[in-house]
Amino acid sequence: MKTKGLRLHGKNDLRLDEFDLPKLKEDEILARVVTDSICMSTYKTVLQGSEHKRVPSDIAENPVMMGHEFCGELIKVGAKWQGKYEVGSKFTIQTALNQKHDPFAAPGFSYRYIGGTSTYVIIPNEVMELDCLLRFDGEAYFHGSMSEPMSCIIGAFHASYHTRQGEYVHDMGIREGGAMAIIGGTGPMGLGAIDYALHCGRRPKLLVVTDIDESRLRRAQAIYTPEDAREDGIELVYLNTHGDSKQEMMALTNGDGYDDVMVFAQVKQAVELSDSVLGKDGCLNFFAGPTDTAFAADMNFYNVHYSATHVVGTTGGNKDDMKEALVLMRDGAINPTAMITHVGGLDCAVETTRNLANIAGGKKLIYTQKSMPLTAIADFEKLGKVDPFFAELAIITRSNNGMWSAQAEKYIIENAKEI
Repeated sequence: MKTKGLRLHGKNDLRLDEFDLPKLKEDEILARVVTDSICMSTYKTVLQGSEHKRVPSDIAENPVMMGHEFCGELIKVGAKWQGKYEVGSKFTIQTALNQKHDPFAAPGFSYRYIGGTSTYVIIPNEVMELDCLLRFDGEAYFHGSMSEPMSCIIGAFHASYHTRQGEYVHDMGIREGGAMAIIGGTGPMGLGAIDYALHCGRRPKLLVVTDIDESRLRRAQAIYTPEDAREDGIELVYLNTHGDSKQEMMALTNGDGYDDVMVFAQVKQAVELSDSVLGKDGCLNFFAGPTDTAFAADMNFYNVHYSATHVVGTTGGNKDDMKEALVLMRDGAINPTAMITHVGGLDCAVETTRNLANIAGGKKLIYTQKSMPLTAIADFEKLGKVDPFFAELAIITRSNNGMWSAQAEKYIIENAKEI
């Protein structure tokens, strides 16, 4: 059958192609994609092409399908997997397969016939063998898409660690009841990290969120309020670090420094600020994946030696992280809706991906079966003055504090033009 999908043919060579999927094998599954959220990782992949660790060298002859934050419906199940997976069930995929023989291969980066920014895909056998095809029981498909970025955030929290003096033991996870800072933390992934830090099972006592963009700080504070955090026993502080903010950050810890600092900006000054505010046994978690292979920053190695400060970084999560994200969303503990600021159809995906770094706001959510320009949720009301389609979306999102929702998704699915 035919599919339409975003494919990478070379460095900066991204196309929306229509092509035939091969005949389904007995150990594969055919699926219809409904939503895909465009990740900054995809933008970086387009810039690097085959220089990216996850991208094969032969994409000029065998282009790979893009998109790894997707959710949809199973259409046909090969004989091997019948009984375990059912036609009609919703799914999402942990695309960080972490295969021993090929640790970087991942749907959305490395495969010819599976990538989320598409209408139909063939899920290969290894995804099921590794238990990375996950059932999604939520109402809205976009929550399934958001489980992938949330799994990356959860994985970062789990990868942070602390030590015990005199013992060769690493205690995994952020320090419960400690002081934590999220640097550059009001972008989409930073918002997800705030949500998780406030509502996971292992929480800090102090959470400081920084950025240099005052409007983004105000939006984050309106969504995750210090008052709500205080009810859960957490002191939540938002801080503009446009100037020299080390003293102000340290004062919030009474000079002790931070147990955990997560860096969500690939900026040298942000990394160096983070290092400078670490307390004893402080863990600096560098979350922001740089495109520059020579990216570097200064670090105080006196503190590494005498104060046991240390650095960790992660790329993606694992299937357990995604399962945790799905459970937390199902139970209403976290709600990544705030991460989404734009929606569009498959036909806007090429330009959206190419220009992702220059489009303000948070996550760009693509409804892959639809034709629709990329549109900011904040613009629905203005557009609705001349277009009844956007007028209705404006009413729906206004009732949800200006954010995306299951109701808005249902309206898109029922009323937007098919691709």
